[in-house]
Amino acid sequence: MNLKLPGYHKVYITWIPALPNESLTQYAGRIKSQITVENPYFIGLSFGGIIAVEVSKQIRVEKMVLISSVRTKSELNKLQFFFMKLGLYRIIPGPLIKRANFLSYRYFGAKSPNDKKALTKLLQDTDVTFFRWALKGIAYWDNKEVPERTIQIHGTADRVIISRLVHPDYRIKGGGHLMILNRADTISKIIRNYFRD
Repeated sequence: MNLKLPGYHKVYITWIPALPNESLTQYAGRIKSQITVENPYFIGLSFGGIIAVEVSKQIRVEKMVLISSVRTKSELNKLQFFFMKLGLYRIIPGPLIKRANFLSYRYFGAKSPNDKKALTKLLQDTDVTFFRWALKGIAYWDNKEVPERTIQIHGTADRVIISRLVHPDYRIKGGGHLMILNRADTISKIIRNYFRD
């Protein structure tokens, strides 16, 4: 909501409930029905970027922007993969997932009162069942194909998707995983220039 993209009609994709044992590819196949125009421009944030990559394999996308996200499996932390494959996310109590604290603030890079408020709201609204399904889906995501017509914008201080593993087109110095909130002007300018090219 903080991105300033005058001249473009923003359509927000609504998350739909995941089916048991559904892969990210299968989920993308169902969620793509919300896209009603040909050759859309995509912007994917965090996990939404991974789903955008999967959708872009199934329909033609004119241009795609990934923010605080990844293009391929190799850009994800192998240690995180290991713990996700062990299924440890299943034993984290739901109330703990939905509660913000100093650790989650640090992990997501929420420093200002506004960032902390936004993260607190985001976590409170988290669907725990969907969250656990998403972690399982990421653990078994196997995409090795770099999507075409795509740029990647990543923060150098991102702790969720570690910056050194990612090879973005644009690095935002000091940007954390929530830089979409506090670096929106810089990100908006990059996107506008890319869409105009």
